[in-house]
Amino acid sequence: MDELMKDQISESPLTKLSNATLAELPSHVSRPSYDRSKLRPGIVHIGLGNFHRAHQAWYLHRLMEQGLAHDWAIIGAGVRPGDAAMREKLLAQDCLTTLIELDPSGTSVEIIGSMIDFLPVEETNAALIDAMADPAIRIVSLTITEGGYYLDGQGGFDADHPDIQHDAAHPDAPKTAFGAMVAALGRRRLAGELPFTGQCCDNLQGNGAVLRQTILGLAQLIDAELADWIADQMTFPDAMVDCIVPATGAAEREKSRQLGIDDAAPVTHENFRQWVIEDKFCAGRPPWEKAGVTITDTVHNYEAMKIRILNGGHQILANIGELLGAPTIAACMQDSDIKSFFDSVQRQEIAPHVLAVPGMTPDAYLELITDRFANPLIHDTTRRVAFDGSSRHPGFVLPVVRDALAANGPIDGLALAEALWARMCHGTREDGSLIEPNDPHWEQLNLAARKAKDEPLAWLQQTQFYGDLADDDRFAGAFADWLTLLWSKGARAAVHVYLDG
Repeated sequence: MDELMKDQISESPLTKLSNATLAELPSHVSRPSYDRSKLRPGIVHIGLGNFHRAHQAWYLHRLMEQGLAHDWAIIGAGVRPGDAAMREKLLAQDCLTTLIELDPSGTSVEIIGSMIDFLPVEETNAALIDAMADPAIRIVSLTITEGGYYLDGQGGFDADHPDIQHDAAHPDAPKTAFGAMVAALGRRRLAGELPFTGQCCDNLQGNGAVLRQTILGLAQLIDAELADWIADQMTFPDAMVDCIVPATGAAEREKSRQLGIDDAAPVTHENFRQWVIEDKFCAGRPPWEKAGVTITDTVHNYEAMKIRILNGGHQILANIGELLGAPTIAACMQDSDIKSFFDSVQRQEIAPHVLAVPGMTPDAYLELITDRFANPLIHDTTRRVAFDGSSRHPGFVLPVVRDALAANGPIDGLALAEALWARMCHGTREDGSLIEPNDPHWEQLNLAARKAKDEPLAWLQQTQFYGDLADDDRFAGAFADWLTLLWSKGARAAVHVYLDG
């Protein structure tokens, strides 16, 4: 943080964030220059976590600052009981968000105002259905985590999941976001209106196709004619999203207060963002490209680069980081053993299976990611990054394993990464401390990890995650050897064996 900002902060009174107090904020705080009272909704976003507010909402705010997209404001929504707490916080400050950019060269802070309301969080999702049925809403976007799309072990639609079965039986009172979307689409069809665009903002390869599969799969269970209408009329653009956004806790709220802002839910983030979108919007879109978004028909290559190198790299770091007690991703990058492991697996086993995109080679992208992960101001915890490994390993790491096996390429580091995940799911660090449950399927993972301590291949027999990889002798053999070594010698010894070749 530069000295001028420090002086400004030291003289700043604490201001509770709201529309009425925007003019009272300290001079170092950027705030909306547009009239928020004249904004009109065009987007419903489901899943108002930190990432959405630092990413999609920020891009829209940038357009609004240019006098554009004032009829595309965001209405927030959630389908989980816990979302009600976020709703209460954001409505109390007129849905404004403080974004704090953390960079070694200096800290900056801005208030964004592209969100204008947050719907009630209800068991029946009635208010959400009503909002999405309104033809003024032309995009429904989602950030609900990679594991939230009801996929089976082969990546298909899990029609037998209890939540899906509930929504199929109770289409007017669904419990899932997808059930609410299908209900709203049904109303629009009956009213002679066009559908909205479904826009997935989660880290999934082919995320538009994944969202389409879930919506159509559920709609087919409810009303085949509606499913046909959706398939014919609705679009689901693929997109790649990128920005490292830590969870908000007491330290982040205190940082906001130090900057002179009393915000109940501030967001810290790095100084990098990227959004790559396929131009398939059936009901129009904001001019995203004027805010720096890349519009392209080749989203897949961008997705693969980011998901494999960044998201896959996160899993390589977080599991060993948890075992060795490294609290953050930056701390992992400061540990020479962990960093060397990360770098070797990336260069030798991941990057060879990533294609270049315009202006960026896989090696150059890895250098960018390495610098971003090492940012000491971004307190992105290993626990947050390791969360939901049951979705993230199959989505981010295992596709590379399959490509490497098909190409007869090296897989030892990737097999070690999977063994580290299995070892972490045992629930104990190497110092004996407990790792608290950290996955929607933790009980099942923990049971498999305990069995795998003596029978390593028991871990790979979780076919809902690994499919037929247990039948590949090269991968299964390497995995078993690594897990045995992890239990007998520890993570550092295993990494040294790997690095020594």
